[in-house]
Amino acid sequence: MMDRLTHWQVTQGENAMAAPRTISLDAMGGDQGPAIVVPGAALALVRHPDVNFILVGDQARIQPHLEQHPALEARSRIVHTDIAIEMQDKPSQAVRRGRGSSMWLALEAVQKGEAEVAVSAGNTGALMAMAKLVLRTMPGIERPVIAGQWPTVGHNSIVLDLGANIGASARQLADFALMGAAMARALFGIERPRVGLLNIGVEEIKGIEEVRQAHAWLKENELPIDYRGFVEGDQIGQGIVDVVVVEGYAGNIALKTAEGTAKQMAAYVREALTSSLAAKLGALLAERGLRALKDRMDPRRLNGGPFLGLNGIVIKSHGGTDAFGFASAIGVGYDMAESNLIVRLTADLQSLHGKLGETRPPEAKQA
Repeated sequence: MMDRLTHWQVTQGENAMAAPRTISLDAMGGDQGPAIVVPGAALALVRHPDVNFILVGDQARIQPHLEQHPALEARSRIVHTDIAIEMQDKPSQAVRRGRGSSMWLALEAVQKGEAEVAVSAGNTGALMAMAKLVLRTMPGIERPVIAGQWPTVGHNSIVLDLGANIGASARQLADFALMGAAMARALFGIERPRVGLLNIGVEEIKGIEEVRQAHAWLKENELPIDYRGFVEGDQIGQGIVDVVVVEGYAGNIALKTAEGTAKQMAAYVREALTSSLAAKLGALLAERGLRALKDRMDPRRLNGGPFLGLNGIVIKSHGGTDAFGFASAIGVGYDMAESNLIVRLTADLQSLHGKLGETRPPEAKQA
């Protein structure tokens, strides 16, 4: 059996026999609310015809968009609320007035077992704060993380944490490794994902104490991952591992730097291809290849960052995405539900915490 299955092979091989799944959507989240969420759900339904949707938000604003998609309307129900979290709200403010909001009720549907996944394009800080209150963290997990897909020269990789937390202990980094591996299994069909710790060098003496301690644990303990040691920043895009583990401050900087570099390179290419008549003719001849490159670098295809470490699946969509991008975020949640991620990850974390309990970290001995 192949160690790596494509996303298409995994989803298509399971869709025929998959039981219907229900996904709750914060219909008021994001820059355009129902105008993007509803057509995004319609596109996701084409890709995953077995899904039912709970659309949470202002029914008067949702219904006109829903009526334009009869197939989606037949597979959806609306939960009305006129309370919505604004993109500029601080997490503390959102939590105080957020009970009964579209974001809260979408999460609550997962907590009550009415849905398996919640997807929102709303305020990231508010979504994380509410998700922790409504769903709680898994046993032994102190902080949930934001994970994301990272394009590489080969297949995509998973990188986490992308900014949910500032700093991380050695134990938290070890937890991140198992969370990222669970996501790689769900999205890429890899049974033993290759995992690396982001560091300033590959030598074992390099890096801060927390990173070196996590490295020692991951190397010494038998875990359901293929641990490859340290990786450096310039190796993330090479695809030498399936999962890159990093604390949130550095992870967010790496992400924003990569996004900025991609935009910079795109600007260079546009400038080079329009600088002369010969360049324009060359661009015309290379049109098919350039279009393929553009599609491969399209951030909408990788939209959807899971909050890992919660007792439920929560997907954060980019607030400014379009229907195609929102459908991609729904697809991430669908694949994670299909892989039975929560059950498998819970078992993996229990195994890790049991082993780490036998080999206490230095900070625990001093406590």
